[in-house]
Order: sequence, then structure tokens, then C-alpha cells
Amino acid sequence: MARRDIPRPRDGGRSDPQPQRRSTLRRWLGRLFIWGAGFALLGAIALAVAVAVTMRSLPGYQELKSSQTGQMIVVRATDGSEIVTLGPSYGKWVHYERIPQVMRDAMISVEDRRYRSHWGVDPIGIIRSLMVRVESGTWRQGGSTITQQLARNIFLNNTKTFARKAREWVLALALEQKFSKDQILELYLNKVYFGGGAYGIDSAARKFFGHAGEEITLPEAAIIAGLVKAPSRYSPTADANAAVGRAGVVLQTMESNGYLTAQETQAVDLKKVKMVEDRAGQNSARYFTDWALPQLDLILPENDKPIEVWTTLDPVMQKAATSAIAGFAPKGAQGALVSLDRDGAVLAMVGGTDYVSSNYNRAVNAVRQPGSAWKLFVYLSALEAGYTPDDRVVDEPVTVDGWTPRNDGGRYAGEIDLRTAFAYSKNTVAAQLGNEVGFGQVANMARRFGITTPINTLPSMVLGSSETRVIDMVRAFASVQAKGMSVQPYGIRKVTTTDGEVLYRYRPESPQQLVPPYVAAGMTDLMQTAVNIGTGRAAQIGRPVAGKTGTTSSNKDGWFLGFSSGVTTGVWMGRDDAKAVPGLQGGAAPARAFAAFMKVATAKRPVEKFDTELKLPEWQLEPDDEAMLGNPDDYFYVDEQGNLIDPAQRRNGRRPPEEDNAPFDPESLPEGVPPNAPPAANDDFLNRATGRRENENAQGVNVARPRATPTPRPPVVTIP
Repeated sequence: MARRDIPRPRDGGRSDPQPQRRSTLRRWLGRLFIWGAGFALLGAIALAVAVAVTMRSLPGYQELKSSQTGQMIVVRATDGSEIVTLGPSYGKWVHYERIPQVMRDAMISVEDRRYRSHWGVDPIGIIRSLMVRVESGTWRQGGSTITQQLARNIFLNNTKTFARKAREWVLALALEQKFSKDQILELYLNKVYFGGGAYGIDSAARKFFGHAGEEITLPEAAIIAGLVKAPSRYSPTADANAAVGRAGVVLQTMESNGYLTAQETQAVDLKKVKMVEDRAGQNSARYFTDWALPQLDLILPENDKPIEVWTTLDPVMQKAATSAIAGFAPKGAQGALVSLDRDGAVLAMVGGTDYVSSNYNRAVNAVRQPGSAWKLFVYLSALEAGYTPDDRVVDEPVTVDGWTPRNDGGRYAGEIDLRTAFAYSKNTVAAQLGNEVGFGQVANMARRFGITTPINTLPSMVLGSSETRVIDMVRAFASVQAKGMSVQPYGIRKVTTTDGEVLYRYRPESPQQLVPPYVAAGMTDLMQTAVNIGTGRAAQIGRPVAGKTGTTSSNKDGWFLGFSSGVTTGVWMGRDDAKAVPGLQGGAAPARAFAAFMKVATAKRPVEKFDTELKLPEWQLEPDDEAMLGNPDDYFYVDEQGNLIDPAQRRNGRRPPEEDNAPFDPESLPEGVPPNAPPAANDDFLNRATGRRENENAQGVNVARPRATPTPRPPVVTIP
């Protein structure tokens, strides 16, 4: 029987739900905690495994030191100054103990003030970064540690993804486990990017302050440390004021972190920091580096290490060359200049009026007609064939195979000497000389002296109708200055590693004798006269100069090439489209540019007089010159059979054939002459044997060897 005295719940018999809900929530919270702890444990285990695996796969410390992306090439001038740095510049490695303390403190203060207390990833730094993100709505403060930045620089890229960030954390933890704090900081300071292609504090110090990283001062350390945040914005070469302003922030941060006192901070005057001037205005040196550096593929074909290339370029001369071309080139025209030392070292090279607007190197790539400068090879051929500067020639209208050259101005001087004909660039005389010695011989002479472009053998070639390069023409003139010895232009003296190990050193090849010294002396005589009284008077610099002008038809090209005191220089001016330039002549703007440059190039060199004395070979001596060598009766000759011939028959006791039985005194023979030596050749025979031809004119002077009719020549060819 049911009891009626038991009270019933007011809700119809259901119990209170609150305790049940609390119990259920506790159960779920407990489960979540257990699951969370489990997942955290699994995550920690996974992270530990990932860090361990990553740590095992990391390269060793020495391998990380040597790792880099791309080859660094530092190009230096002859005085050791830096011309340009190509590729990433890593500078020299600065070991931890040699890194200035102020540099270490500045970098830690501004980039990772808790560096010594975290394990590679700084949770406090991450939380602080998140709070700034929430407050400002943007990522204004990063939470990356120095170790994370090192991991990103070496192994990763800068893509902003969570996956990349997770890999960065793992790598940072692995780096901290494998290397010490000092090692990580050393790696970072030697590899972090500071802008302008400079990686590491040594490269940055050299680029911005002109000295090694070991010599960094406190204000310089503040400037360098401030660059990491935004290298392009705070670069001293881009915006010096921005760099100084950012450095002030770094100093304040160092003070707040206890690395500096207030007095030390106030004592720093950032405006007194001496920075390296921007080299952007010295862009013309790139013409030289564009020509010289490709030679490294032949010099060091297998090298991929950072190297320093020590060149022949003289900074003072390069600046003078740049000014000369920019200052004297006619409006709308371009210009080029090459200057060689006596051994072939390229002292200066300019390939245009401005490298930024046009990097086409006209000094080594452009081929242009040299005009009368080509007469160098015509007169060299004539001197080698037997002419002397004093020989008489006739400046008169001539026609060679239907071609009739004319002189500038249409005037003819009549009978003059060879020296005057060259000095005043007489085209008719050059045509006669080329016709006499042979146009093929002139082409061969040009090829002998280093002309590498095709050469035609038409009669007009004597006036420079074949195109050539500036550097080849300068090489030819340098060989004349070298007394007929070959000269090979070169631009690299040596190549070293950044530690000073020599990988390559220039060793000149043995020079070749291109023409006898007396031919080079005669050519120098002619060119010196051209500068003293002829078409090259504007090239005078107050010391002996030998040179030659060149002007093409319609003033399309203007040249001057010459040498003085061991320096040979060539200047070309004209338009790239080969249009006429009003007033452009070799004796005007090019000669003036030559003089402006050479005054600087030779300023510290002793004055040198030219050796123009003609020490002719015996076969070319005149009878009066022969008499100076001694008594003609004392000459002895060897016939075709190798027998000694004595020309002094009667004086020496030799008998003519009709007196074969007459006695003679053997004691009267010169010492060493056998009593039975065969008779000597007469003068007519000797003249024919030596090729000597003496033509006396009405006044008794030597005249050029004219030809009554042109000698038949082979078909015109082009010498490739």
C-alpha cells in the first residue's frame, strides 16, 4: 500500500538540474584538460623530435660560415681603392672576440634585448607583438629573435606564411641547441643584410665608412644596427639624415637596456661620423669593368669563391678621362678614350659620355673609320721599305686605278719631304706611298700591329676606309712608342681571395719585334712633327708629344692618337648613327680632349725626349754615311758560295785576271784575309744586290721613287 505522507516535488517529480549541469561541465573540462595535456604532450614530443632531427641535419659551424648565395667580386683600382662590388658583398669574416663590444650591444638592444635569456624563440616577445597588433591593427613590431632572423637568412625566405614561421621556430630552436649564443651572434653579425649589397658588419663598415668591421666605433655601430629594420630606407648612401635619425633611436634603446649611461649617449655626435662618398658619379669606370671582368672566365674558370680583382685602372686618370670626354665631345656626339701604359696596362677607359644613359662601350666594341690616323700603317710600310723622313716626295694630283684623292682644302704643296707630308696629312702622298709599297703590304702592317677588324685593299684604304676599334688603334700607337715591340693591353694585375690568397697574377708574354727600331724611330719623328707644327698642334701639353689626327668624310668621325712619357692615349668622337657632326675634326675636339687628359696622366712622370735618331741598316746607308764607317777598301763581302771577297784588289796585292802571274806581297793583305781570296764585286753589282737605287734630281736631292705607270696589282681582297 502506497504511502501518502511522502512530499512530492513541485515540478511534478523531477530533481534539481543545476548540480547535474555542474557535474557535466566538470567532466567535460576534465576531459578537455586531459585531451589538451595529451595534445600538448604530443606536440612537445613532436616538436622535440622535429628539433632533434633538424639539429642533426644542420650543417656544421665552419660550413655555415662559408655558405653564401652568389659570388662576391670586389674590383679594385691600381691604388687599392674599391671601384665597384658586384654580387653580394660579404666582406671579411670577423670572429666574435674581434667584433667591437659596442657593435654587439647595439645589435642586441635594437633587435633582441632578451637574446641571452630565451631558447631561440621568445614567447614574451611574441605576446608583446600580438598586443601591439591588437592595439594598432597592423603588425608594427616583430617578435623574431636574432636566432630566428639567422635561420630565415640562411635557410628560408621572407614569405609571410604561418608554415614558414613554424619552420623558422623549429630551425631557431635547433640552432640554439647546436651552437652557443656567441657563435649564433657571430654568424648573425657576419651574415645579416645591411643594404647596398653589403652582408655582414665588415662589408657594411667598408661600404659606408671605408674601414674594416673590427674598427667600428659607437656612433658607427648605432648607424649599422639601425639598418637591419629597413636597409633601403635608412642607408647612409641613400638618405644620410634618415640613417642618423634611426641611429639616435638605437642609442636611446641601448641606454634603456643598460648598455650606455645618459652621459655616454649625450656625448655621441652622429653628425660627425665620416661616411664614404657615394660612387654613383663615378659610373664611367663601369665601362672598364664591363671589359675586364669577363676575362675572369678564362683566368679562373672554376672559381666560385668571393674574390678581389686588382686592376690596372688609375682613379685619377679615369676621372680626368671622364671629364675630358664629357667636356669636349660636341653636342649630340659620343666619345671614347683608351689610355695604355708602356707595358699595355689600361690606365683609363671611357666608352661614352655617360654610362647610366648608355652602357655601350665604344672604346672596345664600336667599329669606326679612323680616317688619316690610318696613315700610321702607310708610313710604317714606307719607312720599312727604305724611305726616311728627309726623303723628298711630291704633293700633286694623282690617280690610282681610277681613284683620285684630294687634300683637305684642295691645295698641293709640290715637292716636300716625307716629314712635312705626314705632318700636314697630305692625302696624295699617302696614296702614292701606298701604291708604291703595295696596299696589301699596308694591310699586313696594320694586322701586324694588332688591328683585328677586316681590312680592304682598295686604294682608298690608305685614308682609313676600313673600320677599326679604338683600343686596337691605341695598341698600334703604343707599339710604336715601344720602339717597334708588340704591346698587349690588359686590365687585371692579380686576383685574390678576401683573405689575401693570390689566385692569379698577370705574367706578360714575351713581346715581338714588329718593325726594326729605326722604323719606329722614323715614325716617331713624323708624329712628333705632326704635333709640333702640323694638324695635331692642339694636342701639345708642354712636353714632347707624338701623335696623329684622323677625320673621316663629312666629319662623321674625329680621332687623335698619340703618346708622351710612356703613356699612349687614343680619343674618338662621333655620333652613334654615323651622321655628320659639324666642325668635328681630329685636330679640334679630340686633340683638345687628348691634351686635357694627358696633362693629368703625365703630371707625375719625368719628361722623356723621343729617340728619333735613325740608326739605319748598312744596306740603306747613303755613300757619305758609308764613308764615315771607314775606308771602303777595307770592306769585305761574301759571295753566294760563301767565299770572302776583297774589293781592294791592287792595294792588297790581288791581281786582276790579266795579271794573274804578277807577283804580290802577302804581307800587304789585311789580317785574316787568305792570299787566294776571290775578287770582290764591283759597285754596280753591289747596288743591284742590295736593292739600292739612287736617283738624283736637277738640284742633286733624293726624290721619292716614282713609277712611270702603275704596277699591275692583284685583285682587291679583304683581309679578314
